[in-house]
Order: sequence, then structure tokens, then C-alpha cells
Amino acid sequence: MTTIMIGVEDLARARTFYADGLGCAVDQDYPNFVSFTLGDGSSSLGLYQWDAAAEDAGVSPDGSGFRGVSFHCIVSSREAVDELVARAAAAGGSVVKEPAAAQWGGYFGYFSDPDGHLWKVASPS
Repeated sequence: MTTIMIGVEDLARARTFYADGLGCAVDQDYPNFVSFTLGDGSSSLGLYQWDAAAEDAGVSPDGSGFRGVSFHCIVSSREAVDELVARAAAAGGSVVKEPAAAQWGGYFGYFSDPDGHLWKVASPS
């Protein structure tokens, strides 16, 4: 997979959240589309205006609740989990599940971006 594209209500707000808040590097920046590089070996992340993305796919822009997908970021330590979740909250996201030890031995938490897209941040130890 080369790019994961998500629809957003407010492109400027979402761009600020991912670029300034989370530190993602902007790769392309157009009036209705922004893409970010997420690091070596990762897919890129694209943001597209919600209604335009729905129109592009030929589906209704209506929808709410869990969308059946979450994005996962694996980091090297518990401290890195805490740091990324805190950065997301400070940038305008919401902490959905506070970071905590997992039954499987790792450590993880969830945040959502300003449009409600879920991100799991986890460390294997």
C-alpha cells in the first residue's frame, strides 16, 4: 500500500494537526489534498476534503460512529506511547483510551484526530 487517504471535514485543521501537532512531514500540499510521509518503510497519509472524497468514490458523505478501521503506530517504548498520545491531545485530538499495560505484555493507548479517525499507539514492551 502506498498511500492511505482519509476524508476530513476541515482540511486546514487536519493539516495543522498532523504536520504541526504530530510532526508528520508534508509531501504534497494542494487546495483539496495534503499528503504526508510517515517514515521509512511506511505508507504515506493523504487528507482529502470529506465531501470531495465521498463524491470521488461515488458514495454518500453521511456517516458516523465507528467506521470499521483504525490506524496503528508502533513505537519503541512506553514513554514514546505516552508522548505521542499527549502530542495528539495537545494538537486538538482526543484521548480515546489512556495508555496502559496490555494483557499481551505490551503497552498501548488510542487517540482520535479532530475528525474522529482512531489511532492506536503501541509498544511491544
